[in-house]
Amino acid sequence: MKVKPLDDRLLVEPIEEESRTSSGIIIPDTAKEKPRMGKVIAVGTDEDLKEKIKEGDKVLFAKYGGEEISVNGSEYKIIQRSDILAIVED
Repeated sequence: MKVKPLDDRLLVEPIEEESRTSSGIIIPDTAKEKPRMGKVIAVGTDEDLKEKIKEGDKVLFAKYGGEEISVNGSEYKIIQRSDILAIVED
């Protein structure tokens, strides 16, 4: 199944944080925060948004923004433009 977001929305694959601190302590799943960074898989139909954000970009999004969906066993988020905080450059 292929998902194509509409209007000013993005399909984002969340990037999980490190599960170990710099000192080597393992963080259990119950203490982890929700991912706030993700890789853009698809961009909606808004032309202005397509100029600013491309597929493959890493973005930082609002903590509770977007709708979580599952496609073919993988977890994704559909996020509106207003929930995108920044584009992350490596």
